[in-house]
Amino acid sequence: MSTAKFKHFDPSLFRFLEELRYNNNKEWFTENKPRYKTDVVAPMLDFIVAISGPLADISPHFLAIPKAHGGSLFRIYKDARFSKDDTPYKEHTACRFLHSAAKDVHTPAFYVHLGIEEVIYGGGIWAPDSETLYAIRDRIREKPQEWQKVCNDKQLVKIFGGISGEGLKRPPRGFDADLPFIEDIKRKSFFAMKTSTPEMAMSKTWMNEVKKTFTAVSPLLSFICKAIDRPF
Repeated sequence: MSTAKFKHFDPSLFRFLEELRYNNNKEWFTENKPRYKTDVVAPMLDFIVAISGPLADISPHFLAIPKAHGGSLFRIYKDARFSKDDTPYKEHTACRFLHSAAKDVHTPAFYVHLGIEEVIYGGGIWAPDSETLYAIRDRIREKPQEWQKVCNDKQLVKIFGGISGEGLKRPPRGFDADLPFIEDIKRKSFFAMKTSTPEMAMSKTWMNEVKKTFTAVSPLLSFICKAIDRPF
């Protein structure tokens, strides 16, 4: 990792991902792995270090771990179980900042994704286990005013346009169809993400942009943490 203070990403990161798109094979990647480490891994780890302070100001319970393996950085290698094609590498890079009590990746988290056409950042919880999902749904049912406050949060609405997440066609078992916020209760994931162009990640405002966006999504993450009895 660089000792210089990280401010934004360099075009070399996106150039590498662009070239990978057209050379997504083991031979090319092996030959260019030193570039991958220099142009992608190193700046991502620098970013993780740089965001750790602002993240701690938002919540001390979400971890920024600057490790190439076993930390906040996602692996570049695809998981064959979830891949729709047989290319071996992801054509983006990403990191997530999990709750300190996390048992797996399906837990409350802040997230940053850097792709060739777009960068995506925000937070929430993706496809949690049934116990966690029930706890979130149950809190929405039992605390509708608290949930409404989250949904109506001015910054959350302004920056993300609201809360997203794929939902069931019918109410989940044990939840009446006429409950307030039943469409939210149907959700299988709860997140709020902002999409920008790669130019944003290369601009001098990048770090402030991420901090502002993470702050805006914090009411949702706080609600989820309360639902599953985790500190925020």
